[in-house]
Amino acid sequence: MVVANGEPSIGARRLHEPTVATAATPAPVRKSDRLGAAGVVVLIALSHGTIDAYSAFLHPLLPRIMEKLGLSIALAATLATVLSISTSLVQPGFGYLADRYGRRVFLAAGPIVTGVFLSLIGVAPTFTILLVFLAIGGLGSAAFHPPGAALVARAADGGGSGMRLSVFSFGGAAGFAAGPVAAVAIVAAVGLERLWVAMFPGILLGVTLWMALRPRGPRADTRRPPPPREVLKLLAGPLGLVFGVSAVGAFVQRTFLTFMPIVAARAGVSEAAGAAILSVYLGAQALGTLTGGYLTDRVNRQKMMITVSLLAVPAHIAAVALPPASAPALAAAVVAGFLNMALLPPVVVMAQEMVPAGAAASSGIVMGLAWAVGALIIPITGALGDVYGPVNAAMWSMPTLLLVTLFASHPSLRPYSRSR
Repeated sequence: MVVANGEPSIGARRLHEPTVATAATPAPVRKSDRLGAAGVVVLIALSHGTIDAYSAFLHPLLPRIMEKLGLSIALAATLATVLSISTSLVQPGFGYLADRYGRRVFLAAGPIVTGVFLSLIGVAPTFTILLVFLAIGGLGSAAFHPPGAALVARAADGGGSGMRLSVFSFGGAAGFAAGPVAAVAIVAAVGLERLWVAMFPGILLGVTLWMALRPRGPRADTRRPPPPREVLKLLAGPLGLVFGVSAVGAFVQRTFLTFMPIVAARAGVSEAAGAAILSVYLGAQALGTLTGGYLTDRVNRQKMMITVSLLAVPAHIAAVALPPASAPALAAAVVAGFLNMALLPPVVVMAQEMVPAGAAASSGIVMGLAWAVGALIIPITGALGDVYGPVNAAMWSMPTLLLVTLFASHPSLRPYSRSR
């Protein structure tokens, strides 16, 4: 809850503040038998990149899948929405389970489940079966993200959380950028029906994570996370504001990723060039998350989010409105992608600082649940695209980023606007 002066209420602060048992010394992170802390971070970032690469397979292949299954723009947008929701909606639940019972099984299962099922989208003979593959593959991603972000960032440990989280986010953004090009290259080489050959890196990484994260002795962090209901109550206060920032950013990103291949295809641009547009946007997001993480530890986070959101509106409009794959459009896509992902590190770190005993659950709320809410609007945008054209529908969506400006300006975020 938030009272009139913008400060968290007493009940809300109780969840935000560490308990007596944990206030003196941050809980140490368990090391594995086989890797040191730096090695674990690198392995998790690599796995994050691989999972997000699989998640990026669908968008550049949408025109081909639409032709194969005879789908409208609205149905194609539904495919993207199902994938987005399944990768995100249940993240808070997986985060709570990881906080409560340990992170190893969720981190190891993520790349295996995602790799197998999202590599099978090329063999799906019907729209319904394709939806099932996308939903199950997305659940693997949902299981991985909250414990991965919590383990790497460890916001409760103090300063530097933004930079540590940016390493994790960079891996995902780099994978998301490589995914469209990889998917198109594999399909060009072996055909859509043999896209399943891409599943093996995910299986290998899952097995490696299971072995590498084998703990030494009992769990070092025995803090019991707050019940999910108590965490969700915080959405009425500052957690809800950063949730809103993440949801709007996710909606704009998903709109761009879903519509740009369709816009490019209708403009006569090749499938490879359409994939390149996405990779440019997503590659810039990788740089954006590193910069955002660096700034999260050093500048006022509220002012940073306000500035970024104001600049992101014209950048996204230009990236959609300019001729696809032209030099100006690609330049605009670079700026738009960079700014969009720069919003993520301050959002996740602030959420973890609000609920230090439930870092994975809070990460799941502002990443997963917020991304799902953002994705829910995509079918509406798709229906508008069928009526008014994909360019208009996408452009009309971009000013929603001004809501980020509004949310980030709220005074209840002031206690979390500076690195601790």
